[in-house]
Amino acid sequence: MRSAASALVLALAAGAAWAQTPPPEMPVVAAEAARADPAHWPRAASPEGFTDAATEAFISDLLGRMTLEEKVGQLIQADIASIRPEDLLTWPIGSILAGGNSSPGGDERAPAQAWVDLARAFREANAARSGTPIPLIYGIDAVHGHNNVVGATIFPHNIGLGAARDPDLIRRIGEATSLEVAVTGADWTFGPTLAVPRDDRWGRTYEGFGEDPEIARSYAAPLTLGLQGPIEAGRPLQPGRIAGSAKHFLADGGTADGRDQGDFIGTEQELIGIHLSGYPQAIDAGVLSVMASFSSWNGVKHSGNHSILTDVLRGPLGFQGFVVSDWNAHGQLPGCSNESCPDAVNAGIDMLMAPDSWKPLYENTLAQVRAGEIPMSRVEEAVRRILRAKVKAGLFEPDRPLEGQLEHLGAPEHRALAREAVRKSLVLLKNENGVLPVRGNARVLVAGTAADDIGQASGGWTLTWQGTGNANAHFPNADSIWTGISEAVSEAGGQAVLSPDGDWQTRPDVAVVVFGETPYAEFQGDIDTLDFLPEEPLAVLRRLQAQGIPTVSVFLSGRPMWVNPEINASDAFVAAWLPGTEGAGIADVLIGDSEGRPRHDFSGTLGFSWPGDATGRPLNRGEPGYDPQFAYGYGLSYARPAAVDQLSEESGVAASASSVDMYLVDGRVTPPWSLALEDSGGQTRVGNERLVASPRGGVRMTVVDDLAQESGRRFVFSAEGGGEALIWGGPVDLARQANGEMALSFRYRVDQHPQDRLTLGLDQATLDVTELFGAAPPGEWRTIKVRLSCFRDAGADLSAVERPFQLATAGTAAVSVSEIRLASNESDTVCPAAAP
Repeated sequence: MRSAASALVLALAAGAAWAQTPPPEMPVVAAEAARADPAHWPRAASPEGFTDAATEAFISDLLGRMTLEEKVGQLIQADIASIRPEDLLTWPIGSILAGGNSSPGGDERAPAQAWVDLARAFREANAARSGTPIPLIYGIDAVHGHNNVVGATIFPHNIGLGAARDPDLIRRIGEATSLEVAVTGADWTFGPTLAVPRDDRWGRTYEGFGEDPEIARSYAAPLTLGLQGPIEAGRPLQPGRIAGSAKHFLADGGTADGRDQGDFIGTEQELIGIHLSGYPQAIDAGVLSVMASFSSWNGVKHSGNHSILTDVLRGPLGFQGFVVSDWNAHGQLPGCSNESCPDAVNAGIDMLMAPDSWKPLYENTLAQVRAGEIPMSRVEEAVRRILRAKVKAGLFEPDRPLEGQLEHLGAPEHRALAREAVRKSLVLLKNENGVLPVRGNARVLVAGTAADDIGQASGGWTLTWQGTGNANAHFPNADSIWTGISEAVSEAGGQAVLSPDGDWQTRPDVAVVVFGETPYAEFQGDIDTLDFLPEEPLAVLRRLQAQGIPTVSVFLSGRPMWVNPEINASDAFVAAWLPGTEGAGIADVLIGDSEGRPRHDFSGTLGFSWPGDATGRPLNRGEPGYDPQFAYGYGLSYARPAAVDQLSEESGVAASASSVDMYLVDGRVTPPWSLALEDSGGQTRVGNERLVASPRGGVRMTVVDDLAQESGRRFVFSAEGGGEALIWGGPVDLARQANGEMALSFRYRVDQHPQDRLTLGLDQATLDVTELFGAAPPGEWRTIKVRLSCFRDAGADLSAVERPFQLATAGTAAVSVSEIRLASNESDTVCPAAAP
């Protein structure tokens, strides 16, 4: 109990619509509704070179010499954050991965050589273990270049590449990516992603090439061949090529309401016609692995669906490689946990991705094989498939001739390729009065905080899982959009000035305003509407418009969004998606020569229909009532101009939208969250007041400056008035965020050390931060990130969170806070002990 405690409360006044009201009772779906009939599926087949006689004989010999323990070890994959090289001296684990936030020594910005050294350390330890010598296969999410490693080339995300409609470009990107991965010691990427996103509110929309499967179908084989090269009998992949993994099988882009890891509710024909996507083409091209999806079909998780993973994938689709599950996805099956799941193996999962649960999962799987819960024949089958892929990937070869040749990382020719990809991915939505191309010798104002931010231009899955915390210094030799424009204008005799807020001293001839979504990945990117909420970009555009300055908007986003007001306030509007490290590719198209002639024309066209309102209702080509703002395939160019009329500014949604993960950001309590102070006299809800107190003065709040003017809140606690912190509203479900090791993050400044216990709470759980805050130097801003799982372990029900932030003490203290949000665990989190 926390009696006589004064407290600060940041509260949920009303959650997202889907969180406010319990969803309607799901009907009981018979397993029959999620049972595929192989007779309905098209035919594909892994190349004949997959199963040549010499390879199969080699594998059979290995299987005959391997112990049961070694065979089961091949079924388990561990993350480098949870396994050490020396563990392999004891545990016969067959695979490791570097997950989105995993890195050498926990340093997300580790130099490339550290990645090489880590890979070698694991391989050396594996080779030193007694028994049958089976090499590791080491996987990583190289999903838009070798995006985990500082200095690598970061290509546009798939949403931009889909707009390019250029299969040969995709093949060349695959070749460049595979070489950059290979030189750092990894030998397997979790790609190509073949999702077909059908609801743009999905947080992984940018991982798909388009809303229509035709783009993925045209890209799957070229990208697979770019990564791997051809599969040939008796020969491994060539040096500099790595294994691929087509993902996420199946229908991850078709889940209801665009919820990540959700349920695709539909017929088998819809599953085949839309979401089978480019998998047959990838299989025909020889992809060595397939990753099963977290998601479900009619209520049945794919990771446990035998008819999908075995009857179809091994039947008409003819896949001879191995199936790997997603991050602890097996633990989501009924009756399973992260540490035990025979059903996933029996359904057709060959390798279980068990990042932090690998050790107990290995022991339990071994016991289940011995007990007959997992048939020995199934183990033999899975191990054969894994060994087959390892042979074809060249992992049994004695040498790695390119490993350590780090001059290939971010090589000039790769950056030139990425710059080409940026040019081809841009989609011109509007160009009135010939404002584009900008005359090269003009005076150009470049505005928007995103203009000189390579991290924002690169988006999620960049150095960190969420793509957050990246500075330009983390991208050596890269160009921000501002740098690219500045250099292009200077070379043509013009002048460019950077002004993030759009203010100017000398009147510009034209303004380029760069803005858009900030980075996110997976479920952290799930949203309820497509309304682009930040207000500052629109204010800058309207101010420039009122000043009579022609404006060009460059919009960065992982999905099409409702930006009609911003389009109306722009003379030209460019959808730039998430272009990556080569911002000069944008300047190549926007900035002309000194005569105003284009250096490159726009060629990109929409792979996703652009919405006419913000509701987020699915809007895909060919569906009933299809009426987008800009249709699938739309894209203007200098050679193909067209006028765009004034657009409706009726969004179709309420003015404020919900936020599950941002609470106090940029000096504002993010709607629909609310701030409250309470003591024994009751509760005071805080609105726009700059000075406010709880009813009996137990806690007082004032506005303070932190990262910006008045961006923080200072709370002074007294020993008078008593009371307890509370949060009202909600509930919201943060269970997935905890499974993904997200953290409650905020900046804090201790202005007066606590004289009694100080606790940080989330619903029923309270953690003791007295020592942590007591040791902080007064007056110094710091950041703390507390893992959500710590609150869960202390008793919080994260499936129904009503109080996401509480700070309480029974004594005196003064603490300022700002930027309260959920953030990814980048090996920088803490877990204070639970309060008594």
